[in-house]
Amino acid sequence: MKLSSKMQRCGLSPMRKFNPYADKVKAGGIKIYHLNIGQPDVETPAPFYQALRDFADKVVSYAPSGGLPVYLDAVRAYYKRIGVELSRADVLATSGGSEALQMVFATILDDGDEVIIPEPFYPNYATSVTLAGASIRPIPTTVEEGYFYAERARVEACINEHTRALFVTNPGNPTGSILTPDQLRLMLDIAKEHELFLICDEVYREFVYAGEPLLSALQYPGYEENVVVIDSISKRFSACGARVGCVISKNKAFMAEAMKWCQCRLASATVDQIAAAALYGMDPSYFDAVRDEYRLRRDTMVKKLQEIPGVVCRLPRGAFYVMCALPVDDADKFQMWLLNEFHDNGETVLFACGEPFYATPGKGRNEVRLAYTINAPDIARAIDILKIAIEKYNSR
Repeated sequence: MKLSSKMQRCGLSPMRKFNPYADKVKAGGIKIYHLNIGQPDVETPAPFYQALRDFADKVVSYAPSGGLPVYLDAVRAYYKRIGVELSRADVLATSGGSEALQMVFATILDDGDEVIIPEPFYPNYATSVTLAGASIRPIPTTVEEGYFYAERARVEACINEHTRALFVTNPGNPTGSILTPDQLRLMLDIAKEHELFLICDEVYREFVYAGEPLLSALQYPGYEENVVVIDSISKRFSACGARVGCVISKNKAFMAEAMKWCQCRLASATVDQIAAAALYGMDPSYFDAVRDEYRLRRDTMVKKLQEIPGVVCRLPRGAFYVMCALPVDDADKFQMWLLNEFHDNGETVLFACGEPFYATPGKGRNEVRLAYTINAPDIARAIDILKIAIEKYNSR
């Protein structure tokens, strides 16, 4: 029987594709340090659980397709703190940032269209774009330049008659790069001048480490018709399993079409939206301690990586990932070897291989994305194991 050619063009997630092998290794008694996935170990704040305990409706009913008022208002209050006024009609609740991606691409793309995205990028973007019948035109970057892309000539060289949107992740996943206020304005200007959407994935907004102000494309007046923001509680509040996110835009025509997606999937989870609303009531000081913890983890990881001969990495300024080049021939083969043929005192490492983070064929083959979402001592041990493994792998 025939299966979808669109789905067949999609790849497995590099964050999860090795999980079956890892499960087998762990069953054999080997400990694995998981640097492959952005699953924070920071405790989910208590108000989330209190809201779950307090839920007493006798029926768990459908939420409105666009979202529960209590959740939409909580999102609006969060944005008001950074100077952005939103109406309920500007926000649509989604099942995490992942559904928000699918909704946005399904709303703006037709077969043959293109989205410009700096590479390396979060691989699930490619899946959502492909399933919408479109393709990614990448802006090439290099680790040596710190994955810089926010330059008019670089961006406009990718624009053609098929371009429908520019897409940025700010702060970046997997690179940890951050757009300055002027660089973000440049991206907004380019989008407006070429009548394109600027889609901004801002789920890591709170995780910036040099004192930068929280930055959103929604803070810039005059670009309301162009801007679409994707947001989520998953990383911000360490609530990945709750699967609550949102799409935000003041473009009324876009939001009217996106509502068709919302109604097709009926609604986002009622109880999780209520609990998510409670999270948005957290005092902003909550993030200070979380940032300090991630900064420690980042600094630990980068310091240890830079001690390994041949590793190329730069200090990420945001999010909680390091993208780096390893002195190996192929990260995918190296990962399989780490799982099947190597351990150090009964321990090994799992990372996300870099090639699926690129649209350009052959790029990223010796690169990896490492998540610093485990504690600093475990990070130090994991990178020590990685150093030993690289030496043994290359001396075979």
